[in-house]
Order: sequence, then structure tokens, then C-alpha cells
Amino acid sequence: MKKVLLMSDTHSYLDEQLMEYVQQADEVWHAGDVGHAKVLDALMAVKPLRGVYGNIDNQEVRMMLPEVLTFSVEGLRVHMRHIGGYPPRYARGVTEYLRSHPCDLFICGHSHILKVMRDQKHNLLHMNPGAAGKHGFHKQRTVLRFEIEAGAIQQLEAIELMPRH
Repeated sequence: MKKVLLMSDTHSYLDEQLMEYVQQADEVWHAGDVGHAKVLDALMAVKPLRGVYGNIDNQEVRMMLPEVLTFSVEGLRVHMRHIGGYPPRYARGVTEYLRSHPCDLFICGHSHILKVMRDQKHNLLHMNPGAAGKHGFHKQRTVLRFEIEAGAIQQLEAIELMPRH
């Protein structure tokens, strides 16, 4: 079993509350718009990190993370990218990628809107953890927490962090 904390759109912001949730996870996944390499350094100092860079990330972050990441954990096939859209209206190239690289879980960020939904056409679960940072139009900062065991997602929980000021 693997406990995962999924975040996106930190935009260079980490606080003690978010780091408490990081401590409780086995792995941290970041779906882009990190903001600054110091965020990655702080996360990696505590837990293993998987992630992708986003559209606001500078060259330093892009040297540390790929644009697209595909991997397996506990038998679950995962695909992550920052700009992905939502079923059935994915961003350009995503539908073709999902057809040629089937996955069980598709993760993106970018919208700052927490959303978890099934994609029946591609037989996958789509997750967007919303935004964990303070920059953007969102009022509520959010992350997702879940467990993976035997190829299945369990104990999925949306966490509301302290609101933006």
C-alpha cells in the first residue's frame, strides 16, 4: 500500500499546514506550476517526489521535472501532465496519448479547480487536485490524498487547506 498526497499549482508557496500532510504521505505528487525549485527541494527533503512542470515554471524547475510523466505504483498505471483538460474535452494531444498509452489514473493541474471524475470512454479516473498555492483566482486551497493498493485507489480524500488571504 502506498499513501499519496497529490498537489498542483503551488506557485512557490508552501506552508506548515501543507507540510504536515506531506509528512503523512509515502510519496508526494506535484502536477505542475511549482513556481520555484525551492518548493521541490523542500518536498524532496521530506518525501519521495514525482511531478511534472507547468506553464509558469522556469528553466530550473523544467530541468528537475519532465513535462509528461507515466509510471506505475502498486499495479496502478498513472499518467500526469500539467495541462490536460477534462473528459471528454481533453487538451490537444491528450486523447491520442491516452489511446496509445492506456492508464488507470490521469492527473493534471492548471485549472485551480479540484475535480475527480470517471472517464468511461478511456476507462480511467481523472484527478485534478485544485491549487495548493495562493496565486490565482481560487478562494480555497486544496490537495488530494489517497492510498493505492493492488492497482486500486482507496480512501480518496479532498483536503481543504487554510484559505488564501
